[in-house]
Amino acid sequence: MRKSLLATTAAIFAWCLVAAHPASASVIWNGDASAGTAVFDGVLCDSPGSVTAQDNNDGRGTVFKFNKPNGLLRCEAHGLNVGGSRYTFKNNSTYYLGWDTSTNTPDAGTIFQWKSYGTNDQNQQNYPVLVKVEGGVLKLFHIGVGEVWNLKWSTPVTTSTYKRIVLGIHTSGDASTGWVEAYYNGSKVAEFSGRTWDDLGNDTRWGSYGAEVQNKPVINWVDGLKVGTTYADVAS
Repeated sequence: MRKSLLATTAAIFAWCLVAAHPASASVIWNGDASAGTAVFDGVLCDSPGSVTAQDNNDGRGTVFKFNKPNGLLRCEAHGLNVGGSRYTFKNNSTYYLGWDTSTNTPDAGTIFQWKSYGTNDQNQQNYPVLVKVEGGVLKLFHIGVGEVWNLKWSTPVTTSTYKRIVLGIHTSGDASTGWVEAYYNGSKVAEFSGRTWDDLGNDTRWGSYGAEVQNKPVINWVDGLKVGTTYADVAS
């Protein structure tokens, strides 16, 4: 009887510990550049463009260099490699994506795409969430069904200066339940609802992309890449 009482007491104590200290969210993906481009599922950057990891001796350590020369439409990294396999984002889920970016030009084009899978009639939005640097302004867009562009937030930016961007995306094919949060250098700057999940799903793309910069050289330095389920996972 005494052993049973002790076991019950121990079980209650253990349950109380769990209740008092619930399991915290964890980082899904740490895209540390010291591991090289293997942290991505793939690289979309034709020669003479390149995606490399290097130390610029500025105290940051190793960072990614997306080098898009004249003539290239894109120089991007697509998707996440987690445990040796492509990570699959899911519908009706919440993700936070954080990274530092520094471009060598005020016209770097699209530096992030929440890219839809499929082409033409296989998707309705192509890229529901998109971040651009153009005319010295950082811009956050939501692209609705039929590729209807909506500017949600913008701010002037300085070239060759790192900025921390965090996007919270709740995935949904229903415009009434999908949402996006945006943080800039630690402060929330935007929050809006909308369709964030296309017909075949979505994935990440970082780098430089766009017809408007195809004939412009762009370098986008990217550091501190993380994906998690809470803002705290990726805040820094």
